[in-house]
Amino acid sequence: MKNSFKNYAMNIQNPKWENAISRIQPFSSGSSDIRSEFQKDYTRIIHSNAYRRLKHKTQVFFSPENDHICTRIEHVTHVESISYTIANYLGLNTELTKAIAVAHDLGHSPFGHAGERILSEISKRDLNVSFWHEKNGLHFVDSIELLESHDGYYQNLNLTYGIRDGIISHCGEIDENALRPREEFIDLKDYIYPNQYAPYTWEGCVVKISDKISYIGRDIEDAITLGILDNHLQELYDLLNYDTVDKKLNNSSIINYLVRDLCENSSPEKGLCFSDKAFHLMNKIKCFNYQNIYFSDRQKPSMKFFNLVLHEIYDTLKSCFDGKNSLHCLQQLAKPYPQLANGFYHFLENYCNFSNRSELKLNNAIIFDNSNEEDFYRAILSYISGMTDNFAIEIYNKIIGF
Repeated sequence: MKNSFKNYAMNIQNPKWENAISRIQPFSSGSSDIRSEFQKDYTRIIHSNAYRRLKHKTQVFFSPENDHICTRIEHVTHVESISYTIANYLGLNTELTKAIAVAHDLGHSPFGHAGERILSEISKRDLNVSFWHEKNGLHFVDSIELLESHDGYYQNLNLTYGIRDGIISHCGEIDENALRPREEFIDLKDYIYPNQYAPYTWEGCVVKISDKISYIGRDIEDAITLGILDNHLQELYDLLNYDTVDKKLNNSSIINYLVRDLCENSSPEKGLCFSDKAFHLMNKIKCFNYQNIYFSDRQKPSMKFFNLVLHEIYDTLKSCFDGKNSLHCLQQLAKPYPQLANGFYHFLENYCNFSNRSELKLNNAIIFDNSNEEDFYRAILSYISGMTDNFAIEIYNKIIGF
């Protein structure tokens, strides 16, 4: 029902409000700022480098020649649109859903989920912890991304809790046909694995569901455009109960059906939920996508290539660790590989206790000790995870070339 969640929207009347707008550090953008707390964060997110790089990161299909195939930045835009529609209809805070939506995938590595799995294998081997993009997204907005302040110093994004929570809580399958926010105000650094907790706000729940709605429809449309589903179209039409003569299959029709069904069936008492028919259909579509798109034979050759690229970059930088001599080793590496070594050195300058921090006007937290082995490896993973597909390949080609 329209506006049925209005009394639960994240606004000043909500008992969770003060927690939702809290920040790690005090924050002031000037007395003349007319924006709300969530609007300020939305602006900071879309001006971040991590957001800009999404346009050159894989969503599902790597390096498509067709400009109309979805990349990661288009995906987050689609999620923003879908979550706005749902939140607006239900009476929730659309400023909060917009900000969570554009930020939810900032932690994605190059090469999409394939790259994420590769970095996770490396991280488990060298650090005994998994790498997952939701946790990395929180790491990026809390500690990596820097923006210039009014006084010319660079500082962390310092986003509100509601948006930070939405980033780390957005993923995980929706196994039960109902999603509700948690009540606990937790330290988000306590997250150990994906989908450990429900989002803190109804708006975070909306983005989590919108993410699923967005990708299952658009991935089908892209796969059809690329010819990947040529041998499975009839199976898909049967699954969707489509008449191939009278009705055209496209992304809009799938999204419209799921969004409308969710809005009509959700309530504060039941949670965000679909009708049984729509819920089972969504699960069938996901199974179809995994079998015929994400794990299709067309994807396998690129997986091998991604593995080579990311391992070669990581191992090349890893070879420089030598305790307190690591920076000297990086300088030596700059002779054969200047772009990689100098790029990583300058990355470390921003997050280690170098003597030139005041010259660089850095006012952010120091998070790595370059003489500590595990910190050095964490820094490499952070550096690689921020790369675009094209930049990672460019670096790889320079490593193997002469």
